[in-house]
Amino acid sequence: MNELDAKSQERIAKRIAHLGYCSRRDAEKLILAHKVKVNGITITTPATLVSKADKITIDDELLQSQDKTRLFLYYKPNGLVCSEKDEKGRATIFDYLPSELPRLVYVGRLDLTSEGLLLLTNNGELANLLSSPTLGLKRTYKVRVYGDINQHQLDELAMGITIDGTYYQPIIANILRRTGDNMWLEFTLREGKNREIRVICEYLGLQVNRLIRTSFANYTIDGLDEGEIVEVGLTSLKGALPYIDLAKIGINLK
Repeated sequence: MNELDAKSQERIAKRIAHLGYCSRRDAEKLILAHKVKVNGITITTPATLVSKADKITIDDELLQSQDKTRLFLYYKPNGLVCSEKDEKGRATIFDYLPSELPRLVYVGRLDLTSEGLLLLTNNGELANLLSSPTLGLKRTYKVRVYGDINQHQLDELAMGITIDGTYYQPIIANILRRTGDNMWLEFTLREGKNREIRVICEYLGLQVNRLIRTSFANYTIDGLDEGEIVEVGLTSLKGALPYIDLAKIGINLK
């Protein structure tokens, strides 16, 4: 191998993400499950280095180079699973997306009974970056709950809270309105642990009966109908990731 070839190599998981198959983290799981081959040989470590000339297959599907990075906003309906395939046979978001779209990965999972804004992209590295806990991009949710709580109790969430040994970072929560026995609340957070809002509401004695993500970073569901997907220009990433060199993940905004 000459010096130029060595410099052009990158870790296999990063390459898979660049090709838009899945996020880097999910690629590492596939590698450890022995589902990834390079030039016909099964690999077993995410530390494997590859070049653009290497042929990568996952479950015998050859990965092809994607065209330019694309980014979409999708209003996920209630009742769809955020997964490529569901082991229980439930409908997934990908069952309802237009067939002409490229292979997409989602940013920031929404659970089965949650709805609202979901970002989708064909660049797995971009998906990994947008969902990075280190960056902690802001997410906002409108939540309808059954029960009663006052603003003072919600304000205490701004100090962070520990529930059953798990610490949840500060959350900004406000009462929006009351409708009969229900209340609409708004939660703004930057962490996004699994079922975080539902766990916190249950701890506060509230029963969640609707949960809608209304924004993620500088993107919102304003103007989107349930189930609708729209493509957005990549220059919008300047607002979401103002201090990130996007060229390092194959995005040139010039």
